[in-house]
Amino acid sequence: MTSPDLSGRIVVVTGASRGIGWNAAIALGAAGAHVIAIAKTVGALEELDDAIKAKGGSATLVPLDLRDLDAIDRLGLSIYERWGKLDGLFGNAALLGLITPVAHLDQKDWNDVMTVNVTANYRLIRSLDPLLQRSDAGRALFMTSSVGTAHRPFWGAYATSKAALEMLVRTYAAEVATTPIRVNLFDPGRLRTQMRAKAAPGEDPTTIEHPSVVAPDIVRMLAPDFMDHGTRFEYPSRSVTRLLA
Repeated sequence: MTSPDLSGRIVVVTGASRGIGWNAAIALGAAGAHVIAIAKTVGALEELDDAIKAKGGSATLVPLDLRDLDAIDRLGLSIYERWGKLDGLFGNAALLGLITPVAHLDQKDWNDVMTVNVTANYRLIRSLDPLLQRSDAGRALFMTSSVGTAHRPFWGAYATSKAALEMLVRTYAAEVATTPIRVNLFDPGRLRTQMRAKAAPGEDPTTIEHPSVVAPDIVRMLAPDFMDHGTRFEYPSRSVTRLLA
């Protein structure tokens, strides 16, 4: 797959310190985008910066815990003051929470999963939509999961959060349908990530693909010439589901 040219584009990536976010950030930088990399861990962000520079890209590092919702508002202001616009948002960060019966879920764990997986993405949309509107081709892509569309016992918190995220994203997509912004969902399937290892501790990681395999599709869907809108892309089957009437 030939990588699109994202030269001069400004793209936010959440959960950029490892896994899918890490690999997507490097690929976006290599394609010419300036990556605004968001994660909690400063050391991991600094390693990411080195990796992006090694591929000829550039980044701005933002150590930020997405549970700090007011900091997301400050992020939007900072981007506006420095660049005046935003071309892409990759809402990738998520918490798995506990795999346990719903009746056994801890309140704090439930709150953390909902805050990072749903509320933080709402706040990102609220903060960054005015900046995406200032782009000639704003793109927003949010990471989802098959458990958001089909129930799975013991996955109550994570599955509920992804179902809520999907409806949030579909609603936002409908609201901006007449603008140059394009909004979509991305289901990566099973990949060799820390979250997958936690969710399936007995699984042989060598039997599943590395998270770098989805990076080209993420770059493609954040590129200005990508015109699909209100869709759900599933990487394993490469199927596209249209979510808007």
